[in-house]
Amino acid sequence: MAALKKYNLAGKEVGQISIEDDLLKSSANSQMIKDYIIALRENARQWSANTKSRAEVNHSGKKPHPQKGTGRARQGYLGAPQYKGGGRVHAPKPKFDQHVRINKKEKRAAIRHLIIEKILDNRLHVLQFEEIKEPKTKSVSEFLKNRALEGKRVLFLGDGLFMGAKEGKEAAPPTHKFETFVKSIRNIPESEFMLVPNVSGYDIIVSHDLIVMDTAFDQLKVLLGGQQ
Repeated sequence: MAALKKYNLAGKEVGQISIEDDLLKSSANSQMIKDYIIALRENARQWSANTKSRAEVNHSGKKPHPQKGTGRARQGYLGAPQYKGGGRVHAPKPKFDQHVRINKKEKRAAIRHLIIEKILDNRLHVLQFEEIKEPKTKSVSEFLKNRALEGKRVLFLGDGLFMGAKEGKEAAPPTHKFETFVKSIRNIPESEFMLVPNVSGYDIIVSHDLIVMDTAFDQLKVLLGGQQ
């Protein structure tokens, strides 16, 4: 059974949280992780780039110059691509049905694998949650400084319900107990806050360290158990 150190906002160790060895065994492989991250990036694209072809540009149908007698190459339309303001050739158009399907089991396995990597590399830290009465950036920045995380890309994880849940399921309220904490980190560069159910593999892989609130650790264990 592995043990993770728990720290307070001052950066001092205040205890430990144990985690079962079975939860630290990954079934994912590097190819699965790569496919998952590529799918996330592809699905983040808007596919909204749109240009006009020569049939869509607003030009008169008049010939640029007579067909013969000028010594110039014959031209038929001012909206041709070689003219200024003419249509574009092979330029981007809106695409549809470009969504890359992600298998649910593979998604869970990939997220689980990435979190396990952070744990084994000692890049997952447990923070004792202390409700802050009013936003105070200094308190959080001192914690990051004392834990040698200042200037690094850090993702804070809290517990809560999935935001944007499907109809019929309970959704997270607009405000939650981490509201003042979130306001406290918004001026700290490279720092972000998310709820555990909302986290994706991309959020984990681009973060140098994860800082999990002690109140969210049970939800994290559920995630490591292959559920979400």
